[in-house]
Amino acid sequence: MRFRTSPQSISGSIVPLITPFTDDGKLDEDSLASLVDWQIAAGTHGISIGGSTGEPSAQTIDERIRAIHCVAAAIGDRVPFIAGTGSAKLDETLELTAAAATAGADAALVITPYYARPTQAALYDWYATVAREFPDLPIIAYNVPSRTAVDLAPETIARLHRDVDNIVGIKETTRDFEHFSRVIHTAGDDLLVWSGIELLCLPLLALGGIGFISATANIAPRACAQMYNLWIAGDHDGARRIHYALHPIVDALFVETNPTTLKWILAQEGRLSSPHVRPPLIETTPAGSDRVRELLAQAADLLDRERAIR
Repeated sequence: MRFRTSPQSISGSIVPLITPFTDDGKLDEDSLASLVDWQIAAGTHGISIGGSTGEPSAQTIDERIRAIHCVAAAIGDRVPFIAGTGSAKLDETLELTAAAATAGADAALVITPYYARPTQAALYDWYATVAREFPDLPIIAYNVPSRTAVDLAPETIARLHRDVDNIVGIKETTRDFEHFSRVIHTAGDDLLVWSGIELLCLPLLALGGIGFISATANIAPRACAQMYNLWIAGDHDGARRIHYALHPIVDALFVETNPTTLKWILAQEGRLSSPHVRPPLIETTPAGSDRVRELLAQAADLLDRERAIR
C-alpha cells in the first residue's frame, strides 16, 4: 500500500488480470500468483484484479475477496495494486472495498452499478457514499457503459472529484474519444484518467491521461509497458509503432467475448492450467480459436519477445 498516498504514481500500463479457474471451475490461486510474477518481470507498471476482464459478476463475494488477497500477497508492494470492488449492490461494494483496504490495495476501482440505470444524481450519491466510507483509500470510478447500460457524465465525475477528496480518477471505457476530452476539460487536469479501450490507450496520453488499464497487457505486457515508456520519453514514433503492432492482438482478444479468447491464448502458452470461463460465457469455439491463431500470426515477432520473459 505504499502507493496509496500518491495515486498519481499509479501510472503507465496497468494490467486488468483475468481470474484463473481450474477445469472444474474453482479459483486457481497458483496460476494467479504466477501471472503476477510474469507481469512484473515483463515491466508492467501496475496490476488490477476484479474488473470486467476478471469475470467478477460470475464470482461470489468471498471468491472476489480471496482473489484480491492473493494478488496483494503476490505483488508485495512491488508495483501499484488497484482492486476492482464494484457491484450492482451497495452492501457488496462496501464489503469488497473494505476487503481491498485491509489487503493493502493502493486504490479501489468501482464500476458504475449495472442494470439499474441510475440517474446522474443517483450515481453521484453512490460514489460519494462509497468514497466517504473509506476516506484513506483512493477511489477510481469505472465507466463502462457498454456493460452497465449507464454512462457517468463528465459533469458528474467533475463534481465528485471536486466534492470528495479521495475520488481521484476514472477509468474510461468508451469508444467516444470526445468523451475523454470532455472529462478532462470539465474536471480539470488533476483528475487522473486511464483508458480502458485498447486502441485509445496511446491517444489518451496525448490528452493528458495518466495511463491505461488494458486487457491487451494480459498477453503483451512488455509491449504495452514499452509503449507507455516510449511516449513519456518523447519517442512518439516508437510508441506509435507498438500501438499499430498491437492491433492484431487486440482484435484477437475480442473474437469472442472477453476474456474467453484471452484465457484460451494464455492456456495455449502454458500460463494457465485451464481456459475455463464461468457461465454465461463458454470456452472459445473451434472457429474462434482458428481466427485467433490467424490474428496472432500477424504479431508473431512481438509475441516471441513476450514469450521469452519467464
